[in-house]
Order: sequence, then C-alpha cells, then structure tokens
Amino acid sequence: MRFFRKTPPAPLRAGTLMHLSSLPSAGGVGTMGEAAYRFVDFLAASGLTVWQMLPVGPAGYGESPYQSFSAFAGDALLIDLPDLVARGLLRAQDVPEGGAMERDALRRAKDAALRASWRYSHEKVHAQVRAYARRHAWLNDWALFAALKARYGGIAWQEWPEEALVRRDRRALAAAKKDMKDETDYYRYVQWLFSLQWEKLRAYAHAHGVLLFGDMPIYASADSADCWANRSIFQLDGDGRPTHVAGVPPDYFSEDGQRWGNPLYNWKELKRTRYGWWVARMRAMAERFDWTRIDHFIGFANYYAIPAASPTARVGEWRIGPGRPLFRRIERAVPGLSIIAEDLGEVGPRVQELLRACGYPGMRVMQFGYDGGEDNPHLPENYIRNCVAYTGTHDNDTLRGYLATAGETTLSNLRAHFPGAQDLAGAMLEALFQSKAGTVIAPMQDFLGLGGEARMNVPGTVGGANWLWRMAPDAPLAALVPRIRALCCQSGRTVERSEEKK
Repeated sequence: MRFFRKTPPAPLRAGTLMHLSSLPSAGGVGTMGEAAYRFVDFLAASGLTVWQMLPVGPAGYGESPYQSFSAFAGDALLIDLPDLVARGLLRAQDVPEGGAMERDALRRAKDAALRASWRYSHEKVHAQVRAYARRHAWLNDWALFAALKARYGGIAWQEWPEEALVRRDRRALAAAKKDMKDETDYYRYVQWLFSLQWEKLRAYAHAHGVLLFGDMPIYASADSADCWANRSIFQLDGDGRPTHVAGVPPDYFSEDGQRWGNPLYNWKELKRTRYGWWVARMRAMAERFDWTRIDHFIGFANYYAIPAASPTARVGEWRIGPGRPLFRRIERAVPGLSIIAEDLGEVGPRVQELLRACGYPGMRVMQFGYDGGEDNPHLPENYIRNCVAYTGTHDNDTLRGYLATAGETTLSNLRAHFPGAQDLAGAMLEALFQSKAGTVIAPMQDFLGLGGEARMNVPGTVGGANWLWRMAPDAPLAALVPRIRALCCQSGRTVERSEEKK
C-alpha cells in the first residue's frame, strides 16, 4: 500500500541541471550572486520551472560535492562577495582583485574576505547570528569541527594529534570551545551569510515560478562533522575509521564498481534514536529546496557493504536497509516533503517494493535507453508520469559527447528510433520533452550543445576535470530561449503561476 502522496506536483514540468559552481564568476566558481539571478531570469523566460543543483555543502575530497565535510552546512565558496558589499557587511577594498583562480587559492582568498567581513560586521549582526544558531542545532558541531580542522592544517579528524578531541572527550571539547571561541563564532557567521543569500535567491526563484531542486547524497563523508559528532550512528571502529564503506558493484559505469569510501550507517542505532539524525537532515533539505533527490535511494532497501581494506568494489556483499519505517518517520516529522528517488543500478524486488510503498518518482536516463531492447525503461516511449527523466545526469557524458563515443550498436538503435534525424542530440532532447514523464531535466551543457569537454564527472575517478565545468560568460542564453520555450509549449510543460502550488 502506498503511504505517501506522489511527487513532484501535478503539472508537467521541465528544467535543467546546473550546479551553482558552474555559473560564470570573476573568481572562477559560481556564487549566489548576479549570475544566479540572471540564470533564474533565463529559466523563467524559457518556460523552465525547475532548477536542479548538485549538493551545496562544503566540498571535500577531490572537490566532490558528494564528499562534503558536512551534511548540513553550505559551501562558503558559493557566497557572493559583491552582495555582502551591497548589504554593508563587507568593505569593497576587502574583495579580492584579479580573475579566476585555481580552487585552493580561491578558497584561501574567499576565506580571507569572509574573515574581513566577520571582523567588520559581526558585532552589529550578533543577535541575528545567535538566533540562526539557536534554530540550527547542527551548527555548533560544524563550527567546532571546522575550527579544529583549520587548526590542524585540514587533515582528517581521525588524524588529529589530540586524541581526546578525536574521541570527543567532554573536558577536551569544553577547553577547545573556550580556546577557539572567535574561530567558532566566525564559522557560525559564515553559515548565517550563506543562509541569508540562499533565502534571497530562493525567494527570487519562487517569484519567477522556478522551483529549486536539491541533490542529497545518501552517505556522509568519513571526514565530516557528522561522523565526528555522531560516531554511534556510523559503522566505525574504535579509532573512528570505517569498518565497511559504501559503493556499488561493477556496473555500466565501471568494471571495478565504485568504491565511494563513505562509512555505512549503523541502522540499528539510528532506529533506536527514532532516526533523529535523518529527520534533522531532511528538515534541513526542506528548508533549502522545494524538491530533494536522494542519491542512491537503493541503499535504503539494500546496500552494498565493501570491507574498508578492499581497494575496489569487486569485493562486497548486499545487506538489508531500513526500508519503510525510516520514511514513515521522516514523513510524520517533516510533512510535505517532495522526494525524488535515484533508483538507478541494481533495482531488485526490495527496491521496487519500497518505491511502490513510498510513491516517490524514480529516474529515467535517455543515455541508458539505446543499448537494449524495446522494453528498456530508459527509452522515452516507455516513461511513466511518476518519474523524472533526464538526457543524462552529472555522471554521464554530455549528449554530444555520448554520441561521439557511442558504439555502432547504440548508434544503429538511435538511427532506428530517429530515422532521418540530422541532429541526433536535438532529436533526443525533443523526445525527452514529448515523453510522458512528469518532469524532464536536461543538463545545461545539453541545451548549449556542448561536447565531452564539458562533462561534469567521470564516476570512479578523482580529480582531473571532475566538477570543474563552468558556463562561459558569453554563453548564448538569449538565443536559446525561443527554442527551449517552444519545446516547453509543444509538450505542455509551461506552468501557469496559478498551477504552481497544486
């Protein structure tokens, strides 16, 4: 029996996948600044009513947004400095000069500017920051974790030289809080700034009929405030290191599978605490986004456990996840959630049963549709209303990159589905919009017609060009508007303001 309403809402919708960091900016990483507002204008003019982003937490290992130092905090890199100047929270002379920087240099420059903002403004906004901290219980742990991590040169918390802090000895924590009061106050201030700018951007998006669609990794990073402050809810040994880590077995993406390295949850302990950490996490997502995609939803039905000592995901075993009780608890505690389930991969009977019970939309990806039979669920003609369908995700190549590297069997299938098409990428985009899917999403790279050089991520790899794509400042957005709006109108995916809250 289904116990949740179907989501997303009733109207047919279309949107784009475009991470904030991919917006053009002077520093080289997009922010919640002017470019974000102009992007909302572009979406609204085009008839696109959904803006999907990648996770917005502080990017960790390999600068991956899926390996964040916090499941709750926002990434300071996304804070816009000119906006702080306009608000009177930063002096113009404290904004770094120069063009784009490499990521580490940019983080140092942004941190210096935000510290200047804190010194200049924290006394006059002290009451607002304290009120924000009272409403967000996670903030104290994050502020102390971030301060200690900075003190120890950024090394993982399991390696901190003071063992008492690794173990969270009460006396050691009390001493650290007293000793580092200014530092922890600074990190609270930064999160208040992030929230201030986020709320303004979200209000602007709503005023223009655009919903914000967030992405939430199922797992927390081993090197995170979450693991440090909540060791009992993770599968960790006495030194705070994972005993087993998350990933998936060999699949379409990788012959060795994917060894993500995240610690697995101690679901028995989470059940004992009535899933309190998960409830808090989902509440935080609901405060920030209109919809939330849970990455690797499969892991709630059954999850792949890889021994921490194994270098690849070839060795591992499937274990039973928490299933329906977790989502019953979340729905009661955080009503009105709109969840999308990333159900790609090993979708066995347990996963199917959980999806049916929850009623959440699953996902379809066009690039997976043309190397199988006519019953392939990723073919546009086989989409159902209760799904979110993509040309590709952040883990896929761009459409043009996919076509440039596709094998002859795939190309033959594509030509059979789109006979006479001179522009296969364009034909695929049109088929996506014309499908029955309730919501369709194309990465911005596909609307721009970019090749494989614009790919966002290659699963199973670290570093390189991953997460580095930026939209050019002179990208022809205005020229795209008529074409995208025509796709929306012809497929019935324009949403009138009166329909938005249905």
